[in-house]
Amino acid sequence: MQWSEVIANPYFRDLPFKIELNHFGQVLMSPASNLHGAIQSTVVQLLGRKLKKGIAITECSIQTRDGVKVADVAWASDDFVERHGMATPYPQAPELCVEIVSPSNTKAEIDFKVSLYFAHGAQEVWVVNLKKKVDIYCGGLPSAKSRFLPTFKGFD
Repeated sequence: MQWSEVIANPYFRDLPFKIELNHFGQVLMSPASNLHGAIQSTVVQLLGRKLKKGIAITECSIQTRDGVKVADVAWASDDFVERHGMATPYPQAPELCVEIVSPSNTKAEIDFKVSLYFAHGAQEVWVVNLKKKVDIYCGGLPSAKSRFLPTFKGFD
């Protein structure tokens, strides 16, 4: 399948799952939880308060070499949005991508998605677990602090 077919398909509209595509065009689904959604909301609020020259996007679809991946949250600068508008999926990753780890995710899966985001233009990726611990990666490597929010110490 192509991403445009997925978003237009009425069978996928009201599923309580996050949907992605792999490089074979197969639909991948991850179950969502209220805790996951609450953490996603917390990240969006933080980015909206602290980063003024761009927008926070939930469920941000990104075309990668392994199909369409969906970052739980992304922050795109005004420049990124000017270049790409609201293309679905984006042809490259916004500057900051955030993955919130669900119980169904494996470390290998998250590590692979992080590498895909960097390979497709992300400058920074956050991996947030369900206890709100944040691992920050800059340029593909673990980092003690965020380039976008240098004073950010994590969620309380």
